[in-house]
Amino acid sequence: MSEAGSFDEFADQIQHVIDRANERGMVLRIMGGSAIRMHCPTFSVLYDRLKRKPKHDMDFVTYSKFRVASRKLFVELGFVPFVSLMLSGEKGKYRQIFNDKEGNEAVDVFLDKLEMCHVIDFRNRLELDAPTVPLAELLMQKLQIIEVNEKDIHDTVILLREHEIGDTDNDQINGDYIASYLAKDWGFNLTVTKNLSMIQNRLNDYSGLDREDVEVISRRISTLQRKIDDAPKTMSWKMRARIGESVKWYTVVEEVQRKPPRVES
Repeated sequence: MSEAGSFDEFADQIQHVIDRANERGMVLRIMGGSAIRMHCPTFSVLYDRLKRKPKHDMDFVTYSKFRVASRKLFVELGFVPFVSLMLSGEKGKYRQIFNDKEGNEAVDVFLDKLEMCHVIDFRNRLELDAPTVPLAELLMQKLQIIEVNEKDIHDTVILLREHEIGDTDNDQINGDYIASYLAKDWGFNLTVTKNLSMIQNRLNDYSGLDREDVEVISRRISTLQRKIDDAPKTMSWKMRARIGESVKWYTVVEEVQRKPPRVES
């Protein structure tokens, strides 16, 4: 089975889960690398050219009001809730993890927000696209990472090659929304700016990108960066900017240590 065929089957599984959620009136969307691949059919050839091997992850987002419904949905689909001390307390409010019955890592469900190096708030945004989260959030998810790896760069490059930077969420990356979001958070703004600059400087290093690819991606990065720079900043943004990089501006992400699942009593 080819990798493309394999991913098509995996995408069908994702769609099946979302369809089941829709039947229950539950808003559920996929994010991460799988979502980017689903949203970039025209330039899917770049996955092979960049040697970006797909990792079949199911990272979903829903609203916290669907906490009970999401748990019930995945249990009915045959998944087992994963219990961890790392998900207790405040962190557990915004994340659920489910494994398949063999104990493999399977599904993450984030509620309202993604809290990693920086926070992405999905409230009032999930209805704007389907079956994925909006393109703006897909891009921010990759650009919020402090230690970006090659697969994150590949995903970002492919997303920027497929979609124009615009001012709506209608099959374009809403640069205005990203700029307004970052205008409230100096640290997030700094991380995104650093990553955009790094990726732009490295575009010519990738033999899988032709001249047109590089020109289009570079132009779109510049367009987004201008929007970010030009957006009026909040007072809290300006005050934090005065402190600068002498104080850590991001959260160090602790990976959840996954062990064989057990059902909560």
